[in-house]
Amino acid sequence: MIRAFDAFSLPVLRWLDPEDAHRLAIQGLRFLPPVKPRADDPKLAVRAFGLNFPNPIGMAAGFDKSAEVPDALLRLGFGFVEIGSVTPKPQAGNPRPRLFRLERDEAVINRMGFNNDGADLALRRLAARAQHGGIVGVNIGANKDSPDRVGDYVKLIETFAPVASYFTINVSSPNTPGLRNLQEGALLDDLLARVIDARERVRQKAGDTPVLLKIAPDLSLAQLDDVVQVARSRRVDGMIVSNTTIARPSTLREEMRAREQGGLSGRPLFRLSTRMVAETYVRVEGAFPLIGVGGVDSGGAALTKIRAGASLIQLYSSLVYKGLGLVDEIKRDLTSTLLRTGRDSLSEIVGADAATLTAEDWPGM
Repeated sequence: MIRAFDAFSLPVLRWLDPEDAHRLAIQGLRFLPPVKPRADDPKLAVRAFGLNFPNPIGMAAGFDKSAEVPDALLRLGFGFVEIGSVTPKPQAGNPRPRLFRLERDEAVINRMGFNNDGADLALRRLAARAQHGGIVGVNIGANKDSPDRVGDYVKLIETFAPVASYFTINVSSPNTPGLRNLQEGALLDDLLARVIDARERVRQKAGDTPVLLKIAPDLSLAQLDDVVQVARSRRVDGMIVSNTTIARPSTLREEMRAREQGGLSGRPLFRLSTRMVAETYVRVEGAFPLIGVGGVDSGGAALTKIRAGASLIQLYSSLVYKGLGLVDEIKRDLTSTLLRTGRDSLSEIVGADAATLTAEDWPGM
């Protein structure tokens, strides 16, 4: 069914404006038959952040911004889905056009600006599907015009704790002015202290909800040192590495489109984001697991990200070019690798290449 859907939909969607195509994809998923997905090979199961993932492949935040189709995505074979970014108040985001395909580079540039339906509507949708099971994380952000951005994150923790499998603190989008400043030492420390305190306050009613921190790939290694130190001292449950990059590799072939402002994702981000996974992994020293994001478009790319230090991976931009069949393709490749090497689980290879990667020359951007 997925192969047939990809064969029909990919050519059609690529003819449309990227944002219109995205909206059409969301609408199409609303009508996906409620078919139970095929059970994953037990070798692909991952335990992280106190949660049991049936497989390590997640839908990254940005696709289902307002929790419209998380269950449809889980039925397509994702091991988990991250909705958002959600802000307290509905937000229109930046003016269109704000989403661009770089076809020859298999990349995307976006400057969406946290457009979403707001916390109230997303909460109602998640509450309505709460009995369906599956891991659905909530990526949270601050409203652009908020006078208290840290307060926005606190409010969202309190709001979504009863329905979120985990939280992602998004302070790394390049499309909200000043947001990335929250990655800096004292500001990040205050943010995480207040977020963790909010999580603890609602724990009795909502249970123990893991809190993850999502970082930019454009941090210097000195900045990464500070971020990891704060994350460890505040006892976050994990980190997501990484968001989109504001850098533009000299190898990009779509030169005109590459001049658009916004965050670059897709294949050109793979080397930088993977290096940042490895750099983060060696600094974390096993204190918590990592989710690796950026340029995962094949089983080989997923395996590389895992060997760099990611316990789980997420993808999004690659689906624009490879279709939904990519999820099953990656799972088959990972299972084959485990069988071929005589391993029982992916945990045996997480971080196997991290030290080697951190000794290599810095990936050119």
